[in-house]
Amino acid sequence: MAENAVPTRSALADAGQAGPGQVAGQVGPGQVAVRIEDPPLVMSMGVGVHGTVRRRDVFRLPDMWQLHLYRYAADLVVDGSAYPIRPGRVSLIPPGVQVQYIYRGRSEHLYAHLRLPTTGPARVVPVIQDAGADAPQLTELLSRAVAAWPDSPARATAQVWAALWDVVQLGAAADGGPHAAVGRALAYIAANLASPITVPDVARAAGVSHNHLTRLFRAETGDTVVAHIRRRRLERARHLLRESTLSIPTIAASVGIGDLQAFNKACRRELGASPRAVRSGH
Repeated sequence: MAENAVPTRSALADAGQAGPGQVAGQVGPGQVAVRIEDPPLVMSMGVGVHGTVRRRDVFRLPDMWQLHLYRYAADLVVDGSAYPIRPGRVSLIPPGVQVQYIYRGRSEHLYAHLRLPTTGPARVVPVIQDAGADAPQLTELLSRAVAAWPDSPARATAQVWAALWDVVQLGAAADGGPHAAVGRALAYIAANLASPITVPDVARAAGVSHNHLTRLFRAETGDTVVAHIRRRRLERARHLLRESTLSIPTIAASVGIGDLQAFNKACRRELGASPRAVRSGH
């Protein structure tokens, strides 16, 4: 039996547009298209406990997506296609799809039943995938969402939205998206813009060699590591110059360019104007 879900809200549109004979959200065998530029509408969430009364459940949610993070081994059949469930796997099942769970005993998972936006870029993800090293983070996000749900639905929704982005990123990496090392490199750069950054530093953080990172980074972003660092620093500098009253020396230091002459040259090269001109709206 499915987790209890509150009634759908008639004022909302369906979760996706389906073609003839196709369920909304499905794009092909084992894949779904999701739109998450805007937050989901969470209808119900909690810890689902199954397999204690019967070993098989068959059901569908006509109007809601199902997000499940599993803690057990079982078998899942989605619209006739079978998938093995293992601890740490996460599934995202679109509305209207018949699902069948075949349990092997008491089975607990974290779940959210939700409605997704119908506009915005569509991102294709597997119906079920292994969260791998991200499983603890997903567990933390959804556990916090479940705890917040009774008293603060808005906070719970924020946690579920963050979890959905993580799930989408899992799918992107598995389907030829950004290489994991490039993702680690980008995260390291973003967190250290105010400090000196060298390519060997970034390579160590990414867990690959200097040369390998250079090749991967160019292939994934079309840019060099050094050029990306410079661009990110100057993007932040432009924001602070235009939107804050911080002094120019303070802004230069905050983006890792402590020498004012170097900062002036970098602004002219990347932004086309001096720091003072950028501040004045150039």
